[in-house]
Amino acid sequence: MNIVNLEKNLIKEIEIEKNIELIWNKFTTEEGLMSFFAPKVNFQLSIGGPFEMLFDLKMPIGLQGSEDCKILSFLPQKMISFSWNNPPKFEHIRDEKTWVVIEFQTLEKNKTHIKLTHLGWKNDPEWESAYEYFDNAWNIVLKRLKYSIIKDPIDWNNPYLP
Repeated sequence: MNIVNLEKNLIKEIEIEKNIELIWNKFTTEEGLMSFFAPKVNFQLSIGGPFEMLFDLKMPIGLQGSEDCKILSFLPQKMISFSWNNPPKFEHIRDEKTWVVIEFQTLEKNKTHIKLTHLGWKNDPEWESAYEYFDNAWNIVLKRLKYSIIKDPIDWNNPYLP
């Protein structure tokens, strides 16, 4: 049996020169999420509510993104956590959920620190490949967040690639 490695966490951090309310709204509204995370979302800010980021709308339903992922907890303008699945290319572990915790901290009036922690990793080669995939993917997500705040929402027909 392959159990979760509680000592293995993927952590990403970024600071953005905007107030915490604006950044919180980016993560907790459909409009905000579509401005940087995915071209289509199914989202409801409630415990057990959907946190589905649909990245590839040409794929069959169930393979478009984070279908069936749910909000696990939240503290307004402090933290949100959600379950997360693996991309379809990791077919053997696609339906096994990990979880993500995003923490928000005001540094100054118009400066916010965001810490993303991705947990729930198992010890096996396919899980290691998924970890490496997300090590890069979360960098892109956070840089797109910053870009969407400083410049413009992401144009999903020609997405910004940092």
